[in-house]
Amino acid sequence: MVERQSFMRYIFLTVLAVGCLAAFPSRAEVRENTLLQSDWRFKQGDVAGAQAPDFSDADWQTVSIPHCWGWEQAQKGENYLRGPGWYRRALNLPKPPAGRRCFVRFEAAGSAADVYLNGKLLGQHRGAFGAFCFELTAGLSPAGTNVLAVRVSNAVEPDIAPLSGDFPLYGGLYRPVSLLQTDDTCFTPTDHGSPGVAWLQTSVTKDQAVLDVTAQVSTGASSRGVLILLARILDAAGREVAAAHTQTPLLPLRTTQPVSVRVTLPKPHLWNGRADPYLYRAVVELDTKDGPIDSVEQPLGLRWYAVDPEKGFFLNGQPYHLHGVDRHQDRPDKGWAISEADQDQDISLIKELGCTVIRCAHYQHSDYFYSLCDQAGILVWAEIPQVDEVGMAPQFEETSRGQLEDLIRQNINHPAIFAWSLFNELRDGKADPHRVLQDLKIVAHGEDPTRPVIAATCTDKLPQMNKIPDLLGWNIYPGWYGGWGSVSNFGPLLDGYKLTSQHGGFCVSEYGAGANTTQHEQNPTQPQPGGQWHPEEWQDILHENAWAAMKTRPFVWGTFVWNMFDFTSYWRHEGATKGRNDKGLVTCDRKIKKDAFYFYKANWSDEPVVYITSRRFTERTNAVTDVKVYANAPKAELAVNGVPQGTRDNDGNSVFLWKNIQLSAGENKIEASATREGHPASDNCVWTLKTP
Repeated sequence: MVERQSFMRYIFLTVLAVGCLAAFPSRAEVRENTLLQSDWRFKQGDVAGAQAPDFSDADWQTVSIPHCWGWEQAQKGENYLRGPGWYRRALNLPKPPAGRRCFVRFEAAGSAADVYLNGKLLGQHRGAFGAFCFELTAGLSPAGTNVLAVRVSNAVEPDIAPLSGDFPLYGGLYRPVSLLQTDDTCFTPTDHGSPGVAWLQTSVTKDQAVLDVTAQVSTGASSRGVLILLARILDAAGREVAAAHTQTPLLPLRTTQPVSVRVTLPKPHLWNGRADPYLYRAVVELDTKDGPIDSVEQPLGLRWYAVDPEKGFFLNGQPYHLHGVDRHQDRPDKGWAISEADQDQDISLIKELGCTVIRCAHYQHSDYFYSLCDQAGILVWAEIPQVDEVGMAPQFEETSRGQLEDLIRQNINHPAIFAWSLFNELRDGKADPHRVLQDLKIVAHGEDPTRPVIAATCTDKLPQMNKIPDLLGWNIYPGWYGGWGSVSNFGPLLDGYKLTSQHGGFCVSEYGAGANTTQHEQNPTQPQPGGQWHPEEWQDILHENAWAAMKTRPFVWGTFVWNMFDFTSYWRHEGATKGRNDKGLVTCDRKIKKDAFYFYKANWSDEPVVYITSRRFTERTNAVTDVKVYANAPKAELAVNGVPQGTRDNDGNSVFLWKNIQLSAGENKIEASATREGHPASDNCVWTLKTP
């Protein structure tokens, strides 16, 4: 009899689920999302009473979101504005009818935000990089006229990381703000601003994927009765390939409770990095006997990975070297208030380079950028802004835990993310970080048992700290900063760090050198990092030596160039530019790809590459010069003023060198060519020899 009842219950649930699918309306009918982009009023500084609905903001500046401040000074190399600012916006939104709820979601605010509706505080969020969400329902005016007011401050706070760092902390609502309307019972958006749904990839192989789906179900003022949680996987063509459902008990009103279901997919099409970043569609629906009431859909990439301390990184059981870049999110004349088009351009350049991985430094990046990495098949190191030191304030650990929970809960479903990072360059001589890091590691593993934690270190004076994370990265700067030695020191340093991680093996999370694209020198010596002379040619030399050392050591399972783009560092005045860290492979305006960009493109990309270095060294006074070419072909040819200079073989590092080439007075046309797998490529430039 028990078996018969169980069978009939299964049939009932199946029929109900199928019926819901057949009648399922568009997502907009159960969950509506509206961007609040325009018509904001902004005032710099603290303004008494600005939260009041009848406060007059007629003389305030009109702005659109995203918006931020501080870049105006920081990008000039000046101390930048740190303090409060106010935003206000009218919401012509009637009180939702019975059975509906309304929320406001901020994707980020730098660094602390207090949110008011019609003069009443909805809540506060601390931390500059995570999303947060508050419910508006109860506070909306029946008349439909409402005022949303937000006080944002990027002032230094002792409990908010980062306490310092080589990048500015701009203020403002610099990522999108949206209005969300749902059923009275829904997947809660107030769980750290997350989608309220987590797909844990409990076990993935080429034969089967087992996914444990947990939804945070929030009930409102009225009961919806028995609920059905339905999880479905659709392939890229929209066909359902797996599904599972569960029935909830009658949930108490005004509570949020987790509801879980397991989905099994046989013979999954794997998300396989750059070669095949295949994405399913993961749909979680909340159904009643009367039909669907909520739905969340996200991309799903099925993969597994591991790090062997001797053999390196493996993706889906196959060796997969991680080579890529670090990235900051700022832009000239925008700061952090960047557009989707800006982020599209960034990922396009990173893909062109041939990267397989990105370290999103030194904080949570936008959901949109992580999604671009999902689509591109580029793995992601995601981190919290625990930079330089942990704080002494009693609330510091709590705020840091909140930042980590923001990062994981909001982004747990991005297949590109392979590790959660706990810190960057915590140094000896500061507050003891060990307990804070151990606690954060426990939080990370509890939130997501499917991914390791990682960290980037720059010191061996805290050896126990370096063994806390599951994986370790080293930030090393031979050939640039003092104490690291010359470029020839890369190999010995790598060998010496082999056993500093928890299980052996590590990645190089930062390395690089500055380069001003207007400064050039033939056969340069190592420049002063804080000096005004940063010739582009030295950056080339450093990266050639670094890559040669790293690529031959399989225990170095990943490499990250610091940095993909030049970025703002307000306190710097070096390389003849104020307010700039110029270690990027591309200039901060994304207009000039430096020589070193093409060095890595020649080593990492499958696209045929031929590139003449020192091309911007256009005016010369020495009639005899070396010509260096980057190419990913076995052989390359050079001609100067139409005269062949011979063929050179690839040195194994995609570098071709012609020494002691004679230039003529006036203009000299330099031409290089090569063929890769039957595909020809060429490059040319003009150098002018000036004679007395």
